[in-house]
Amino acid sequence: MNILEIKTLVLTIICCALIGTVCFSGAVGAAGHAAEEKGPAILLVTFGTSVENAQTAFQNIEHRVKEAFPKTEVRWAYTSSIIRNKLAKKGIRIDSPEMALSRLMDEGYTKVAVQSLHMIPGAEFHEINVNSRLFAQMAGGIDTVMVSQPLLISDATMDKVLNTVQTNIIPEERKAEDAVILMGHGTHHPSDAIYGALMYKAQKRDANLYVGTVEGAPSFAEIKEMLLKKKTQKAYLIPFMTVAGDHAMNDMAGDEPDSWKSQLTKAGITAVPVMKGLAEFDPIVDMWIDHLKNTMIHFHK
Repeated sequence: MNILEIKTLVLTIICCALIGTVCFSGAVGAAGHAAEEKGPAILLVTFGTSVENAQTAFQNIEHRVKEAFPKTEVRWAYTSSIIRNKLAKKGIRIDSPEMALSRLMDEGYTKVAVQSLHMIPGAEFHEINVNSRLFAQMAGGIDTVMVSQPLLISDATMDKVLNTVQTNIIPEERKAEDAVILMGHGTHHPSDAIYGALMYKAQKRDANLYVGTVEGAPSFAEIKEMLLKKKTQKAYLIPFMTVAGDHAMNDMAGDEPDSWKSQLTKAGITAVPVMKGLAEFDPIVDMWIDHLKNTMIHFHK
């Protein structure tokens, strides 16, 4: 055997050894998953809030989710780094969605359902959807990650929400001529159109029921103009958000001149804020749970 043949043989042996190592490592990973499989786990993802009183809404969500899925691991994640940093200064640690998924992966969970607690499938929802699915594409990552839908995803879900608003959320003392304004966040994402569709549906049900947004359409200026034309005397302001957090406290009910309450008061309209987030009402939370149930079914097929 000449030198060239010896070198070729040695190179072949090394390559085979490397291939064998890679294959063997892959087999260990798969076997490890099978032996230590955990899950499915549920990851609840929301923008977050640093307002302590608003935590009631999140506590209600967790209670309802654990009631619907007993003996299932439930974790939380906030998408807002600003909120996470504020809480960290108070000694409260909340993970980002990516960090929460990393922890679940590290702990051996092989199936994870990510439940978006957002109102609409906007930019944040799509970011969660893309990033969460990447964890199922990693070598040795989570086997299956499924992202469950936000609150409003169809004509039927809009009708359900408005039913709940009319029967559970609007104060009983409200008179027919009083306005009710739902304050949504709004977004520059195309899904902002859902708020316009919800406004259309609300107006068909009740000519004094409105949907406005802080950063999208319909705008508060449009709503105020409609109220002035009708010579409305009183308006109830209700946050159309998971929690009655910073936007509800400041943009909606604050004492600053540009808050919705202050602008209505200046226009001669009595403004009555209702400081409860949507997630404080069980029929709304149950809609998210219905989405989650449809997702969890796929883990048991």
